[in-house]
Amino acid sequence: MKKLVLLIPILFVVVSLHTSCKKNTVKPKLIFKFKFDNTQERLNNFGLPSTIPSTHGAQSPIFNTMSAHYIEISPKDSILLGYGEVLYRAAETTAGGANAIDFDKSVNAKEGETFFSVDLDKVKAGTYKNLRVSLAYQNYDIQYKYDTYTFTGTIASFVGFNTYINSYKIKTQTKAVNSNKLQGYWGFETNTLGINNVFEGQAPAGATTVPNILFGISDIPAGSCVVTGHFDQDLVVSGNETKDIVITVSLSTNNSFEWNDVDGDNIYEPITTTGAVKDVVVDMGIRGLIGKVAY
Repeated sequence: MKKLVLLIPILFVVVSLHTSCKKNTVKPKLIFKFKFDNTQERLNNFGLPSTIPSTHGAQSPIFNTMSAHYIEISPKDSILLGYGEVLYRAAETTAGGANAIDFDKSVNAKEGETFFSVDLDKVKAGTYKNLRVSLAYQNYDIQYKYDTYTFTGTIASFVGFNTYINSYKIKTQTKAVNSNKLQGYWGFETNTLGINNVFEGQAPAGATTVPNILFGISDIPAGSCVVTGHFDQDLVVSGNETKDIVITVSLSTNNSFEWNDVDGDNIYEPITTTGAVKDVVVDMGIRGLIGKVAY
């Protein structure tokens, strides 16, 4: 019995030391999460306030998920794209020919979910003012009208420079592609009178709004979706952090789904009861970015 009693405190000390060592290995991180804000200022490609043309209709979609392809932070406005602190670049592939984002390896995240994190000791110490995030994919719900009824449909929109897609699920339906798709490819799943249909299309080059508040100072390549914004306060990385820093990538979804409005009633009607195309979508781009820092 004496031997058993002596062993108990020894085992307790060993377990306690092991647990303590494990806790000490956890490093503070720089964490990125999405927020979809339909009240945030609506900007154009030049980072300026944007109004809706009188011949267009628009609505603020309800976002389900989004993925990013690239994250960069920079200390001043004059730093060109790619010359700041590049934190993340998603997987790419040439399976479809030209280099493209590998959709199968993309991280799709809901609002409030972490879509990327990095140990803070791997981030160059400094004070950062600007954030650039290249968006790749967005999935959201919209309202549309068919005949005299209003329904909810789901759109999967690929806004990255080029994406290789084996297949993708919109809401309940899966669409096979097995090829590259340039910025502006989309799939639309309707639920009209209980019948699910899938439509697909390709927006013209340059039709997707990509706000860049540094336009004319530090531009982005045409056809990319590198949205640029300021931090709401300086992001300061000392290199001696003891706790996480969370960056909320707040994206403006303020009337981001826009179409040519035939009737002028601001109601999206993609087809008539005879099957004819009616309201044609002209833009599915995000309308602004703010990096909100929480220490």
